[in-house]
Parts: sequence; C-alpha cells; structure tokens
Amino acid sequence: MKLIRFGLPGAEKPGIVTEAGTFDVSAFGEDFGEKFFETDGLQRLAAWWEKNSGSCAQVPAGTRLGSCVQRPSKIICIGLNYADHARETNAQIPAEPIVFFKSTSSLVGPNDNLIIPRNSEKTDWEVELAVVIGKKASYVDEKDALDYVAGYSLHNDYSERAFQLERGGQWVKGKSNDTFAPLGPWLVTKDEVKDINNLRLWLTVNGKTMQDGTTANLIFKIPFLVSYLSQFMTLLPGDVISTGTPAGVGLGMNPQVYLKPGDVIELGIDGLGSSKQTAVAYK
Repeated sequence: MKLIRFGLPGAEKPGIVTEAGTFDVSAFGEDFGEKFFETDGLQRLAAWWEKNSGSCAQVPAGTRLGSCVQRPSKIICIGLNYADHARETNAQIPAEPIVFFKSTSSLVGPNDNLIIPRNSEKTDWEVELAVVIGKKASYVDEKDALDYVAGYSLHNDYSERAFQLERGGQWVKGKSNDTFAPLGPWLVTKDEVKDINNLRLWLTVNGKTMQDGTTANLIFKIPFLVSYLSQFMTLLPGDVISTGTPAGVGLGMNPQVYLKPGDVIELGIDGLGSSKQTAVAYK
C-alpha cells in the first residue's frame, strides 16, 4: 500500500494511493500514527479497504499533502552513511553509525515551503531514504530487523550548516528548524519495495542535478541500523529513521552553495515518489 495524509496543516486526513487514484479513507477512523502501527493497522486497513473501497471518495487533484505519518515520537538520523558524502565533507568513514536527532516539530508535508531560518546563510539539502518503524523494537537481532519495519518514505534532511557545525555542541541545532523535515509523498509498505538496497536517489535545485546516488552505497544497511539503534533506545511504532545522504550537498561543493529565497528543490527515490519545496525567507 501507499499511504498519504492530506488536507490543511494540523487537520490532515488519511488516504490511500492506488492505480485507480487517490482515495480518502477517513471512514476507517484512524490516523497513521503510533497507535495505528502498534495495533496492526496496516493489515486492518488493507482488510477494511477490500470491503469498503467502493464507498471511498477520491481526493481532489492538487490537494495539499501532509507528512505521510502523524508526528512520531522521534526522528532519528544517520550521518555520513554514504562514503562519497563523507569524502566530500572531508570526514572519515565512520566505524559505527553516527546518530543524531531531528526535532519532530520540523516535520512538514512533502511539497510545503522550506522556510530559511532567521539569520541563516548556510541552509543545505539532503535527499534521504526514511524508514518507518512498524512495531516496538528493543534489542532486535539484525536477522529479524525488517520484521519491525512498516515501510519507507522520501525525506529531505534540510540542514543549516553554520548552526550544525560552527555553533558548538551537537548537530541537532542545525537540523531542527521548522520545515526542515518534509516527509513523503507516500509511506510505501515494505512489500511494495522489491530491493531496498538498489534504489536511485536524486535531487535538483532550480532544475540542476545536485545529487544522484543509490542506496546500494549505504555503508550501514537498514537491518543493521534498526538492530543497532534498538540497542540504545526503544524504537516505537511510527518512528522515523533517516538513513543518510549521498554526495552532492552544498557543503561539499567548491565553492560551497546554499539555498536562498526563491530556489526550488525537487527530489525523489525510485518507487517512493517525488517532492518539491520552494525556499522562502523567515518572516
């Protein structure tokens, strides 16, 4: 299945994307959040859809999409998880995953505007594959890790590099501004993704290709990441793990390139759809 959430910010409704179109499943009675995933929501929704699809209205074209999951308990990010990205930023290849958090208040819809933060001069882009956790995970073995995954989504891990790298402390300061986590368009359930280790990721700015990579080059693969993280924290249903970005970020260019108001950022991953953000100044 491909799940969406649509409507005005803060009032999103659940929907399903099929070959026949996009449909409102509000009558199912649940949003796509922690409780939904925790109570076998994907299977329950599939069974409900089979019986009730004929009575579901189509979502009008052009309707705003929200984040494909309701605000999770945490957004966990993995840094420097592509060797080419590590090299372009003059960083060592990590021996273990670099883990940081992104504030859940940064979560927005896939096509919402990117708000460049106040006093920012170094707002940067990062196309990433996001993993959505499907059930509570603690001390999970790597061989069982995918059993805890609900599906996958497209994520742009926006970063303010001065806040992240020049202000001391942890990276979270440069990762958590409002609108810095557009997620979606879809949550694609794992059964619909044939080979998660062979997906193309791409990103353009104003039509110019900046990133063009593949998940084949992930240093730490998804089963390892789920297992690894579960040794340090309990992963809750609906939690998001953003798995890192390939080369081509503004920080790694010579000279460096950063976003300014009016820039248009488009990105996508094979099978997970695409998204588009327009950068605007903070007001």
